[in-house]
Formats: sequence, C-alpha cells, structure tokens
Amino acid sequence: MGAQLRVYRRRIRSVSATKKITRAQELIAASRIVKAQQRVAASKPYADELTRAVSAVATFSSTQHPLTTSVERPTRAAVLLVTSDRGFAGGYNSNAIKAAEQLIKLLEDEGKTVDRYVIGSKGIAFFQFRDVDLAGQWKGFSDRPEYTDAKKVAGELIDAFVTPTDEGGVDEIHLVSTEFVSMLTQSPVAVRVLPLAVEETDEPPAGGPFPLYDFEPSAEGVLDALLPRYVESRIFNALLQAAASEHAARRRAMKSATENAEELIRTLSRLANNARQSEITQEISEIVGGANALADATAGSD
Repeated sequence: MGAQLRVYRRRIRSVSATKKITRAQELIAASRIVKAQQRVAASKPYADELTRAVSAVATFSSTQHPLTTSVERPTRAAVLLVTSDRGFAGGYNSNAIKAAEQLIKLLEDEGKTVDRYVIGSKGIAFFQFRDVDLAGQWKGFSDRPEYTDAKKVAGELIDAFVTPTDEGGVDEIHLVSTEFVSMLTQSPVAVRVLPLAVEETDEPPAGGPFPLYDFEPSAEGVLDALLPRYVESRIFNALLQAAASEHAARRRAMKSATENAEELIRTLSRLANNARQSEITQEISEIVGGANALADATAGSD
C-alpha cells in the first residue's frame, strides 16, 4: 500500500472518531433542550406573579426602599455575566462576553467604576487570562441551575448593593445573559436589575389591574420580604434561559461539526479511491512492461 493511501485512510479513521463524538454531543444536547425549556416554562408563573406583587407594592405605596431608590449620581456598578462551564457551544459564550464588554465600556464612559461578577468557567477564564479582577465568581451549575444557586448569587449582589460605595458597595446591578428565543435563535441581553425602574404609564399592567392590597405590617416590611426574592427570581430565570440557550447552541454547533466531518470523510474517501486507482494503474503498467521486456528478451535469444 502506498504512503499517500495510508495517510488518507488514517485521516478517515481520525475524522470518523471525531464524528462519533460530535454526534453524541448533538444527541445529548437535543435531549436536554426539552427539559431546559420545561424548566423555563415552569418558572414563568411564579416570576410573573412575583413581579406583579412587587409592582403593586411600588405603585400603591410611597415607601422609599433602598432597593427601589436610585442614587442621584451613581459612581459604581456591578455587572453579572452568565456564561457556560463547558465549550462546544459555538458562539454562545463569545456573544455573551461581547455584550458584557460593551455594557462595561458604556458604564465606564459614564464615569462609573465596574465590578465584574461572572457565572461559568468560560467567562471566568476569559477575564483571568486578561488579568482582570473579579468581585465574584461561581461555576459548576450552568447547564442545570437550581434556585439555591440563584439565591447564593443574589445574596452576594444584594449585600454589595446595600453597602455604601466608599466601603466597596455598588449603586447599580446589571445582568448580562442569553435569552432563549427559539431553537435557532439565542440573543444576549443586558438588563438593570437594581435599583428597580419605576415608570409612570397610563397603560394597564400586564395580567390586568392590580388588586387593592393591605400591607401588613407595613409596605416597607413587604418590600423587605419581596424584593430579595424578586432579584433571586430574575437571576434564576436568567440562569434557566441561559441553560436552554447553551444546549440549543451546543446542539447546533455539534450538528454543524458532524455535517462537516461527513463532508470531509467523503472528500478523503474520494482522494483515497483516486490514490488506490493510481496504484492499481501503476502496478498494471509495471506488470505489462515487465511482460513485454521478458517477451523481447526471449525473442532476442531465439
């Protein structure tokens, strides 16, 4: 067997092994997307009702709560970035990191100092490679987050928010994550989580008019209980959306990699066949040439 043919066949075996891996990753991601979508849908009613309750308290009370009061001249902001713990997800992580970098630049252009908080090994590695200090980092739960994970992250962010800026606290908290739009579309989004933006509008609230509440023991006490859970809910929903987006992006990337491997195998097989045909043609030519030379030698001796 010729050297060139051996090279082609060795590459075909290598690409075939890679194809098995990418195909398995594609199937695993496809099976997890459905569960991730179901978790997003299951969390929506609670998040919607909690948002309505917080909106109602903010609407019907004049209480100035620390989590709803904006600083006149904010000087320090926190940005929470949600990425994945694993790769093989196409542009999922790079798009989220790019959105975070754009938001950070915008905040710094406004004269604010930015503290970075990151969820996911990929985002942590991105900033550590560039020697950027992180105010907080978490990993190990990006593909299947639990409410306790969101509660842990929210607790640290709320502590930073209620701490004075001269003691290391922040005036604003922003969240950058990936929204699951469809199996083919996942979009990075940036939202301000704290302080809450209270807007006056003539439009009716989503879900109908607010019921009339009596606040016990007080509106401030209700906000003390609801607002931390509201922040936890926002972060948990972002984690669930990001997990579904991660699986969808990984499935799409692995499907593309599998198709590319199949195309490469077809190309290498065609080249291997051409090399084999060339070898056969050369062998036949050598045999025919040898036979002719032997016949000429025999005729000469006669």
